[in-house]
Amino acid sequence: MEKTYDIIIIGAGPNGLEAGAYLARAGLKVLLLEARHEVGGGLATEEVTLGGFMHNTHAVYMMMADYAPVYQDFKFEEQYLCKHIYPSLQFAMPLSDGKSLCLYSDLEKSVASIARFSKKDAESYRELYHKCARAVEDFIAPATFAPPLPALDQMVKLQSAGVESVNWMLEASEKTPKELIEEHFENPHVRALMLYVATHWGVDYDQAGLGYLVLLYLNRATNYRLVQGGSHRAAQALHKAIHERQGVVLDNEKPRRLIIEGGKATGIELHDGTVVKAGKAIISTTDPKETFLNLVGEKDLDKDFADSVKGWQWEKHSLFTTSLALAEAPSFTAAASNPDLNKAFVYVLGYEDPETLMKDYDLVDNGEVSPQAAFNCCFPTVHDPIQAPKGRHTGIISRFAPYNLKDGGPDRWYSISYKEQAAQSCLETLRQYAPNMTPDKVLWKYICTPVDLPNKFLDMVQGSFKQGQYHPLQMGYLRPNEQCSNARTPIKNLYVGGSSNYPGGCVIWGAGYLAANAVADDLGIQKWWQEPAIVTKAKKAGLL
Repeated sequence: MEKTYDIIIIGAGPNGLEAGAYLARAGLKVLLLEARHEVGGGLATEEVTLGGFMHNTHAVYMMMADYAPVYQDFKFEEQYLCKHIYPSLQFAMPLSDGKSLCLYSDLEKSVASIARFSKKDAESYRELYHKCARAVEDFIAPATFAPPLPALDQMVKLQSAGVESVNWMLEASEKTPKELIEEHFENPHVRALMLYVATHWGVDYDQAGLGYLVLLYLNRATNYRLVQGGSHRAAQALHKAIHERQGVVLDNEKPRRLIIEGGKATGIELHDGTVVKAGKAIISTTDPKETFLNLVGEKDLDKDFADSVKGWQWEKHSLFTTSLALAEAPSFTAAASNPDLNKAFVYVLGYEDPETLMKDYDLVDNGEVSPQAAFNCCFPTVHDPIQAPKGRHTGIISRFAPYNLKDGGPDRWYSISYKEQAAQSCLETLRQYAPNMTPDKVLWKYICTPVDLPNKFLDMVQGSFKQGQYHPLQMGYLRPNEQCSNARTPIKNLYVGGSSNYPGGCVIWGAGYLAANAVADDLGIQKWWQEPAIVTKAKKAGLL
């Protein structure tokens, strides 16, 4: 007997859960399919080392908690007890000479820290901080939660509006991250930290045309949050919201194909041959190649459209992470001159000048891994003790690494000795800055390589943790292409809403929200949620 749901959603990661929760609360009968045994995708909190040590194995930093409408619409904290912690010291770069460079949630503290290296850079940072904040508030944040416009139409709107912050953003967008940072800062340590902040979510340091992302990342670098109890609690909140409205989540299930009849998506076929009908719509949150080439199939696609999907590019930089169960928290040498340092949220280690950072990126582009590890790391239990047994701590080290190694290809990552060596290199770098992190303090470790990512998360093809490269031809109205960036597709009743869709990845809660809006608009469903105030304001200003 065939089962029918109003909405079928493929993928129960952040975006799938978000879209499902909005539509289920709107009264629609929703089914989510998840290939893994657990929902949440990158919002994973797992006991991968020792019992009682809860590790955020992928997404740690929630960068849009102050803007994303999903948090307020579903009352995460009041209704689901999903709270966010906002550490005062956001980014810290300890240096080998015992000094440190810090970015705080308090602007004046950041300025004071930078002034120890360069008074000129400190004042430049103050000015840049305010400019970035205005650009994010006026346009970048609102645009994250509004459908994209064609590039020419959007440009006309932005230029016609005459908003000072937006005019400056347009000028900055044409520069590379390297150019922007060098324009504003002179001290090599300051340049190194700012360039890392501007690029570590996947923007190439020499790539022009994505400067607006640099402004966003510089602004977000003092606005990161940590989910209390673990990142998975954010996924649990939406999972509960779906079940409260009789939504169904089927895990360990990857559909065999989408059923297309007369150019219309009408259902899915599961791997056991079961057919599930979609009475109103299907939303896919997986990558475009999986959605269109594998699940739909080229026979139901226009050739030019299929060719554009085939040209989708994965990210050049993947991630190598090491999750740690620790006997105690790191004690950084540089804390002697700055007691705040041991309570930072994000540490940047090993990149003390921009040349080292750029050389490391170049090596990754060439399929190589530097023998001297440099990375960002975080120790969540310093801020949230409940994520480990009393007195113990967790940590995660995250460094860029290539999926396809120059020497040995992807399969070399399966070598236990090779990945252990890479992890030990990370621990050695950590120990240089925090000498108490001796081998006996590391109770256990869990390594995740670039080949482990797609094995665990099927849509992170070739270790592409944002479902696709950030490039001017794969962003904005072109993410993933002109036909689908507004969540609709050439196939009637088929929508897309994953990280490969506008506005992108990194758990910013944009794509799933926009997919839910598109479905509701097309089906004439009365929305129980309101347009975000920042979007309304941007529209009134003529920016959207």
